Amino acid sequence: MSTNPLIKIEDLHTFFYSKAKQAFIRAVDGISMEVPRGKTLGIVGESGSGKSITMMSVLGLISAGPGVIRGKVIYDNGRIKKNLLQGLDDFVDLQEHDGTIMQVDKDLYGWQQHSEQLMKNIRGNEISIIFQNPKAAFNPFTVIGEQIAEMVLLHTRINDPVAAKAKALYWLERVKMDAPEVRYYNYPGALSGGMAQRAMVAMALASEPALLIADEPTTGLDATIQAKVLQLLAEIKADLGITIMIISHDIGVISSLSDYVAVMYGGTVLEYGSAKDVLSTAYEKKHPYAKALLASIPGLENIEKNGARLKAIKGEVLDTIRVVEGCKFASRCDCMTDSVKHKCNTQQPPLEDIGGGHKIRCWLYQ
Repeated sequence: MSTNPLIKIEDLHTFFYSKAKQAFIRAVDGISMEVPRGKTLGIVGESGSGKSITMMSVLGLISAGPGVIRGKVIYDNGRIKKNLLQGLDDFVDLQEHDGTIMQVDKDLYGWQQHSEQLMKNIRGNEISIIFQNPKAAFNPFTVIGEQIAEMVLLHTRINDPVAAKAKALYWLERVKMDAPEVRYYNYPGALSGGMAQRAMVAMALASEPALLIADEPTTGLDATIQAKVLQLLAEIKADLGITIMIISHDIGVISSLSDYVAVMYGGTVLEYGSAKDVLSTAYEKKHPYAKALLASIPGLENIEKNGARLKAIKGEVLDTIRVVEGCKFASRCDCMTDSVKHKCNTQQPPLEDIGGGHKIRCWLYQ
């Protein structure tokens, strides 16, 4: 693990208020992880585990209240080092009782103004994002080439529109868009899903960022196009040496690109370490949730182990409104032993290093 990561997230908390349930949803509840420079961190977990909210919190894109409550996001590229959440907790007054959030008072306007100041010259310049629905992310009334050229003008030293257009064409060609000169003048609605995703990658790279965040980059694409998009991201990483954070519920996507993996559940990280350790079924020490996810993947190995049927994870995804005294995965865990059962049901295990930077939040390994 790098001793000087590009991004270091510490104890991040992001909550939302549900009017229907009259309670606070703990979307992100104490996340800590690192993204080493020049490497790819994959974040995997079921829908609702907090993956995308973590990414949006890092970028300061949470506009609904209460939003980010506390934590640190340290960005350090060697030239710039800053906490992207510095001082934001000054705009929040949180009242808790026995772990239950009773009230959150937030100066939303002041918080947003301060957040925008912190993100100045970071979002778009140093950090870019590939959204999971590229057609919705583009302006439908402007041709894609002009949108990419605008990114060049806003976030690079190029200030000549002609040079910006040439750079936009370069990036369209770089992401292997067919006939870049023609696609430059296409509106987003005229592109297929695969072409729209390539155009989104081109726009994200146009600012030449240090960190590229890909949020479910293959969602909605057929298997052939998915493979091409993943190959494109792998080539970009190899050629540009860029740091990537990729978010997906598909372990196949994560395993094809990641150097490190964080397994999320219930708004927190249950396992974190090198991809070869976290995603290997042969690795002895593994969180029961990560083990269950790997056992649910279609493949010859799992079919031979479990017969014709794939193994499903019992129970329902954790309701993050409910305050859990013990392990968040305890109600669905089939690895719990009598020796740790009491702790599992009454105490939240810490995320502890079990060796070599491999961290697991489980009483079985404490």
